[in-house]
Amino acid sequence: MLELSFTGEIPDEFTKKQEIVLFNIYAYGANRGIGLMQDAPIRLLIAASGTGGHLFPAIALAEQLPEYQIEWLGVPNRLETQLVPKQYKLNTIGVEGFQKGFGISSLLTLGKLIGSILQVRKILKQGKFDGVFTTGGYISGPAVIAARSMNLPVILHESNALPGKVTRFFGPKCNAVAVGFEAATKYLPKNKTIYTSTPVRSTFLDPEVVASLDLPIPKDVPVIVVFGGSQGAVSVNKLVRESAGPWFEAGAYVVHLTGDKDPEADSLKHPQYISMPFYNNMAALLQRADLAISRSGAGSITELAVCGTPAILIPYPYAAEDHQTYNAQVYTTAGAGILFQQKDLTAQKLQTEVLNLLRSPEKLQEMSEKAKTIAVPESAQKLAQLVKEVVET
Repeated sequence: MLELSFTGEIPDEFTKKQEIVLFNIYAYGANRGIGLMQDAPIRLLIAASGTGGHLFPAIALAEQLPEYQIEWLGVPNRLETQLVPKQYKLNTIGVEGFQKGFGISSLLTLGKLIGSILQVRKILKQGKFDGVFTTGGYISGPAVIAARSMNLPVILHESNALPGKVTRFFGPKCNAVAVGFEAATKYLPKNKTIYTSTPVRSTFLDPEVVASLDLPIPKDVPVIVVFGGSQGAVSVNKLVRESAGPWFEAGAYVVHLTGDKDPEADSLKHPQYISMPFYNNMAALLQRADLAISRSGAGSITELAVCGTPAILIPYPYAAEDHQTYNAQVYTTAGAGILFQQKDLTAQKLQTEVLNLLRSPEKLQEMSEKAKTIAVPESAQKLAQLVKEVVET
């Protein structure tokens, strides 16, 4: 690292040739955005792709590193193409997961993986990055392999209580692994794993954000929020529509985030029913809600906990290795929620369970308080500190 203080004055003993050399060095540094009296900013590549569960924690981390120069690694036509370019430069690569069994498709996937590793190496080299942060998923593979092949430090964050196969395989090869639930630590190397919880966006930590809720809901009515994560949940949507009548009679309003893949999304009409594919101000909505009905992705569980929202959790039955059930069990073990497997849940059961909770505000309050006991509001700061310790050491 060049250490040279330039005050604008050339000492008398400098020759003309030395003056020219010094000026060229200074001009080069200025052109590169590098001050000669301070180190260049740390450059971090964040590899996070696909769903809100992977993207939102990474965005929350990035918010805690304003002094870093951050770029993103993603995949074309995924959620990051909508969220990331507004704040960070987005680099995209072609990569996908291996399907079950082995065949021609597996060979094609392997070829894409090799090509994507080379792409990431090129991005890392040209961008002169100092480290990589990733949140798991398919994109972690080429990101970790490329970075470690260049001897760059890697921090991996795993949100789920049961770490995914990618995390379990690549975790030992990373410099540090942060986890969203303490239950995940038993699956990962003890000497590299640290519990930080999962970061949430800063709006979720603002107790006044509920005032920004812009939905036509009276102040003193119970509110039920239904959502299926960033992908939606058609089967849950159907159960809710079949169950909601008595909830309306009990005075409840239902805010139903259906996702954009439900062909019957507009089939229920009621003055106390608000249906939309997505809602951007989830922090305000969850703070206002008396009860949530949702899938149990790690991001959803974390946001529910931070907002202290009691929940009926219906894990996505086709999630890899049933990891959503493991997430839900963290919430229900704490006493903050009720778990139903989708195959066991009928509209009648859901209807009755919700009515029982609506008639017991004391129970809902108790569940809310227990939800907050598993929340870690300073998670983003903890994770940012870990990144700094690994990248800057």
